[in-house]
Amino acid sequence: MLRRYAAPGKPLSCVRVAQGLLNHGFRLATTRGDYFLKHHLDGDRAAIARQHRATQRLKELGVPVAPPVADTHGDTVAVIGGRCYALHPWVDGRHRDGAQLTATESLRLGALLGVVHTCLDQVMESEAGRDGGLISADPLDTFETIDELLLLARSRRPRDAFDLLAEHRLLERRVLLERHAHRRPPTGAEPAAGWVHGDFHPLNLLYRDAEPAAIVDWDRLAVQPRAEEAVRAAAIFFVRPDGRLELDKARAYARAYRRTAGAGEDELAAAVHRVWWERLNDFWILRWRYQLHDRRADPQFPAVSALAVWWTEEYEAVLDAFAG
Repeated sequence: MLRRYAAPGKPLSCVRVAQGLLNHGFRLATTRGDYFLKHHLDGDRAAIARQHRATQRLKELGVPVAPPVADTHGDTVAVIGGRCYALHPWVDGRHRDGAQLTATESLRLGALLGVVHTCLDQVMESEAGRDGGLISADPLDTFETIDELLLLARSRRPRDAFDLLAEHRLLERRVLLERHAHRRPPTGAEPAAGWVHGDFHPLNLLYRDAEPAAIVDWDRLAVQPRAEEAVRAAAIFFVRPDGRLELDKARAYARAYRRTAGAGEDELAAAVHRVWWERLNDFWILRWRYQLHDRRADPQFPAVSALAVWWTEEYEAVLDAFAG
């Protein structure tokens, strides 16, 4: 692969980067410096090239990103053996979750996401190809999913603490859904949509000291309800291990996002409701574990499952933090 690039140096080492769920990444050291070598598992060359063009244009606007290196033919996607790869400059930085951010840094985080959304409006040609789930989850379908996952969790031998927690949360969630099924978001309403990063969370943002150095992993770049990405990201950044959100930080973040993105209170309120409903009906971690036999996301389950319960109990406080 290195032979495709102009003077990249001779390879010294190639070490797998442990973090990340959806793609394979490697730190590639050469005699000329370090690179991030990314193996795109989906293999959609056109979509990957579109992501690359977007990050190149965002960089020109001053957004902290790390666009890929172009080869001697100007291509940024290398197809080798039917697999798609990209070579990025290595960014020295670290991931920081909400617990590591001050209130001021939380405000800056919200402003950063607002800048991303407004700049994407400038660099993307159109909003064709909406990839959003405007039809909210049907609780009847969720009840079936709960029954399927309960059967799988109960049939494991030997059962461990995770299986017991999964059973508890599934039974708990069924009760909550029976109680709140009437609050399903209505269909037909069109939330304000635009191009979004699609996966904005701590593992996709690198900091250098207190400043964001690069937003990475643009694989889910798509047209989506913008404010829902803001709420969804906050629910990841600011969740505590016990499932509570750090509402003071979320409030600072949300106000900065609203100001920077030009989003209104009603837009954020509707997004809070839709993301809450999404969380109440979602069991992706359990699907990975029990149906796909993939345990990479297991460590996230305690906080994520507790958040759905806490959010339901503290719905008004969460709504006020984002839209008050």
